[in-house]
Amino acid sequence: MRQLITPPMSPERELALDEALLVRADAVSGRDTAGLARSGLARSGLARSGLARSGLARSGSGTGANGGIGAGGIGAGGERREAKPLEDLEWLRLWTFDRPVLVLGRSSKVASEVSAGACESAGVPVLRRCSGGASIVGGPGCLMYSVVLSLEHRPAVRKIDEAHRFVMGRLLAAVTRQLPGATWQGTCDLVWEGRKFSGNSLRVARRHLLYHGTILYGADLELIARCLAEAPRQPEYRRGRPHGEFVVNAPLDPEALRVDLAGVFGVTRRVEEIPPGLAEGMNRLVAERYSRPEWHTRH
Repeated sequence: MRQLITPPMSPERELALDEALLVRADAVSGRDTAGLARSGLARSGLARSGLARSGLARSGSGTGANGGIGAGGIGAGGERREAKPLEDLEWLRLWTFDRPVLVLGRSSKVASEVSAGACESAGVPVLRRCSGGASIVGGPGCLMYSVVLSLEHRPAVRKIDEAHRFVMGRLLAAVTRQLPGATWQGTCDLVWEGRKFSGNSLRVARRHLLYHGTILYGADLELIARCLAEAPRQPEYRRGRPHGEFVVNAPLDPEALRVDLAGVFGVTRRVEEIPPGLAEGMNRLVAERYSRPEWHTRH
């Protein structure tokens, strides 16, 4: 697994980069290098999305004629496609929004999950990510993590329960090195002393899975409580508590946590510049989706 390290970017670019990593990994594993160079990211088979009219593809498919990356194969043009090393197909990002931002899940409804007046008065933008789940507030004091996994190298994680076990088990292992009392509760929450400090969501593509989430360690909890409306879906352990009584900053050293997360996910190489093909895909997603109000306000 490679760890991509980037300088702070706009919230729109951060969200676009997560989706671009998923799209690019699917394209690289499903097609030959020459085919990628000819067609670019936008033709990576994502036209199944409802946004196909814009030239974007759904972050969920690839177009290779033979998807078996473990043994290579023959590309659509008859050329030999070599198997890609696992390191080239899986990614980890550890990053932070440079300002407070409310991020809706892909299908979240603005009217039911956002306190619009509070966001406007606090200058908090309301954006939408590519994965499911409920809305979150990120920003300084909230470590974001993003993991892209190969479904062909790790077929067990095609099952959502197994995906949760794979990622959450490692996340908890890293956290408990500093905070032994942390637990995993609900579907994919991390909890300390009965209060939530990490929420997570995922998006499954044809050959890869994006799993990403939050870890609160020094966030503005009062701002979170003001900007989020009452959660439409609540885990049983929440027991109806409002945001202010439910979320908490875990006493974690974020720099030590970054090291531990890289270790539990098996990072073998650090990449400190966005590769050109990935940058092209991120820029396209920003232009055609993440910079457009109609994407963020679609529900």
